[in-house]
Amino acid sequence: MKAISRLFDFLYEQKERYPLEQCMGEKVDGRWTFYSTEQVILQAESLASGMIAAGWPVGSRIGIVSYQNSPAWVITDLAIQLAGMVSIPLYPTISPREYAYILKEAEVTAVFMGPGDLYDKIHAVRQEVPSLKHLYTFDHHEAIPSWNELLEAPSDAMRHRQTQVTTDDLFTIIYTSGTTGNPKGVMLSHSNVLNNVQAVAKAFPTSPGDRVLSFLPLAHVFERAATYAFILVDLSIHFTGIDNLGGEEGDLRQVNPHFFTCVPRLLEKVYEKIYDRGSQLTGIKKKLFFWSLDQTEKYAYDYPLSGWKAWIADRLVFSKWREALGGQVKGIVTGAAPCPQKILQVFSAAGIPVREAYGLTEASPGISVNLFEPHQALIGSVGPALENVEIRIDTGDSTYLEGTGEVLVCGPNVMLGYYKNIPATRAVLEMIDGKTWLRTGDIGTMVSNEQGTQFLKITDRKKELFKTSGGKYVAPAPIESRFKEDPFIEQIMVVGDQQRFVSAIILPARENVLHWAGKHGLEDLSYSELLAHPQLLALFSTNIDRINLQFSHTEQIKQFILSEDTWETVKSDGTEGELTPTLKLKRRVILDKYRQQIEAIYA
Repeated sequence: MKAISRLFDFLYEQKERYPLEQCMGEKVDGRWTFYSTEQVILQAESLASGMIAAGWPVGSRIGIVSYQNSPAWVITDLAIQLAGMVSIPLYPTISPREYAYILKEAEVTAVFMGPGDLYDKIHAVRQEVPSLKHLYTFDHHEAIPSWNELLEAPSDAMRHRQTQVTTDDLFTIIYTSGTTGNPKGVMLSHSNVLNNVQAVAKAFPTSPGDRVLSFLPLAHVFERAATYAFILVDLSIHFTGIDNLGGEEGDLRQVNPHFFTCVPRLLEKVYEKIYDRGSQLTGIKKKLFFWSLDQTEKYAYDYPLSGWKAWIADRLVFSKWREALGGQVKGIVTGAAPCPQKILQVFSAAGIPVREAYGLTEASPGISVNLFEPHQALIGSVGPALENVEIRIDTGDSTYLEGTGEVLVCGPNVMLGYYKNIPATRAVLEMIDGKTWLRTGDIGTMVSNEQGTQFLKITDRKKELFKTSGGKYVAPAPIESRFKEDPFIEQIMVVGDQQRFVSAIILPARENVLHWAGKHGLEDLSYSELLAHPQLLALFSTNIDRINLQFSHTEQIKQFILSEDTWETVKSDGTEGELTPTLKLKRRVILDKYRQQIEAIYA
C-alpha cells in the first residue's frame, strides 16, 4: 500500500482496507441515504474530471458553502484536491461584506452551495468579484446549474493531476472569523492537516464501522479535520444539523452514534435541559436526581464513581442520560471554546466520556487533546501535546500571572502563513532556536498528573486580558466558564477594563427562570418584568456571591446586568451577531451593544 501523503489518500486506503457500504450519508426526505466508500471516490473523481474539462487550471480557488453538513460538501472538497485546486470553505452566516472580501481576495473561480438563501447572498456580491465565473448548487435552484451537470467519467487528465499533487501543496485557505477587522486567510498544506489528522485519530475510542454524527460546520477546520480522521479510522459518517439532534425522533436517537465532536455550548444546553427536567420532578424522584448530580462533583478521570451510591445513581438517573444521547456513545471530543469543568464531570461520571481538546486554525487545528486512555486525561487541562507537536510557554511578559505565559507551538501542523498578509504572518510566526514557532495568543501553563504526564492548561486569551483601574489584570474566560455552570445562566460576559471593579452581562437560562417564577408566584409577569423583579435579582446576587468565593477579590463580579436578548452568530436582518460561527463571544460587538448599560454601572 502506498504511503499516505495527501488527504484524499485516506479514502483510497479505506477502500483497500475496510470499504464501507455506509461511508457517509444524510437524510433525504426523512430517510437516511448513504454513499459507499467506492461511490464517494467515483463521485469525487467524476466531479474533478468535470472541473478539469471545464477548463479550470491547477491552483484554482473553489468555494464551498452550506448551512448543513452533507456528503456533497466532502465530495466537493475531495474533488478540488484531486484536480490540484484549492478549497475556500465559507461560513453560511457571514455578512455580505465578508463574502465580498473573501471571494475577491482569494480570487475564487467557482462556488458550490447548499440550499437556502446562499445563492442570493453570493449573487448579491458577484459583481464585486471579477474572478467568480461559476455557481453550482448541491440541491435544485432555477438560477444556477446543479453540481451533477459538471460530472464527467473519471478521465486521464484527472489521473494526471492527481499524481502531481504533493504533500506540500496548498490544500485550503480558511478565513478565520475574527472579531475585529477583515478575516485572515490561513494557508494550510496537505501535510499540515494530514499530520494533525493522523495524530488526532489515535485519540478516538472507536472501532472500524462505528457510527459518528457530524453536525459542527465543515467550514471550520475542527470538524473538517475530524471528518478526515473519521475516514482514516473507518467510521460511518452521518451528516446532520444541530437542530436535528434532540427529541424522540432526533438523530441522536435514530443513529445511536458511538462518537461525535462538539462545542461546549451544545453540552451545556443538554445539561440545562437535564437540570430543568430534574427541577420539575417531585418527591423522592427529585431528591434522587439531585443526589445523583451531587455524586458527579467527586468525579475525576481514572477514578470513576463506585460502590452502591454509584450503582443507584447509574440505574435510576445516568442510564436515562445515556439513552437520550442514543445509548452507545463511547466518547465525545469538545473543542473550539473552553468547556466548564462541571460539564466534563457530569457527563463522564454518567458514562458518557467527554474529553476536551485545544487548537486553532493556524495549527491545522489540533495542538493538544485529552485522551481516552488511562492517565492521559486531566480535567481542567486541554490534554497532552499531540504527536509531533511541541509546546513552550513564553513567560516573558509582566502582564501574565506567575507560572503562565503565551502558548507557542512548533510542528508539521503549523500553517504556511496568512494569504497575502506578510505583516500578520510575521506577527505570529517566529524563528526560535532554528525552529518556526506559532504564537497562539493564548495564555497557559503546563501541569502534571501523578504519573508525570504533562498537560497543557489554558488560562485565557492574551488579547482578552483586561486591566482594572487599580492596575490588576483579569482573565475573563475562566470566570465566565465557572459562572456558566450555574443552571440559571445561559451566557455571560465579564467586563471591567480600566474600571474600579469587575461586572458582567448575563443572559439568564430562560426556561429555568420561568420555572422558578412559577414556583414563586411570579408566573403572571412578562419576562422583562421578571428580570427586573427584586426576588429574581436577589437569587442572582446570592448565586453570584457564592461563586465569587472561588476567585480573588479583583476577579469577583460586583455588579451585573440581566438581559432578555439572545446572542446569535448573525441577526435575522443579516447584521453581525454577538457570537462567532463556533459560538465564541464577539466581545467588541457585545461591548458596543451594551455600552450605555455598562456606563451606567460605573457612573
